[in-house]
Amino acid sequence: MKKTLIFIWEIAKIAIIALAIVIPIRYFLFQPFFVRGQSMEPNFGNGDYLIVDEISYRFREPERGEVIVFKSPHDSSQRLIKRIVGLPGERIEIKDNKVAVYKDDVLQVLDESEYLPSDFKTDGDMQIVLGQDQYFVLGDNRGFSYDSRRFGILDKESIIGRAFLRVWPFTKFETPDYSVEIIDI
Repeated sequence: MKKTLIFIWEIAKIAIIALAIVIPIRYFLFQPFFVRGQSMEPNFGNGDYLIVDEISYRFREPERGEVIVFKSPHDSSQRLIKRIVGLPGERIEIKDNKVAVYKDDVLQVLDESEYLPSDFKTDGDMQIVLGQDQYFVLGDNRGFSYDSRRFGILDKESIIGRAFLRVWPFTKFETPDYSVEIIDI
């Protein structure tokens, strides 16, 4: 009987130590996320399994081109995934299937050729000015994305983290590339 109790106590200690390690990592550093829908195709497809980095934005600001996971502005229990296009203090204009970014009243055209096929168009005709801690996000599959063109500006407090690693499907196991260029006009 004593050996059984010692065995149970050893198993309990291992479980407690494992939970003490896993829970903080899961809730404060990284969290899993399943992509649902086609709004981020061709870069992230339905069923992709991602690891979301929750800690980076505690030490630095989100950057243009990064793919983020955030709480839906209309239902905080729902999580969405989109790409950051506009940063705080900028004016975003969508016109003639192009995204223009104005920073300090200087027009810049967003070059998204690194991650979007050339035949993808950005529908809409809008202009929006971002305040402090506000972002403009778009899905990569612009024709089929519920994004800032529909729900408006995204507040920084809604951001959970950035897509850090795709672990499924194994054939696409990778850390996303966030390079994006701005072309001065």
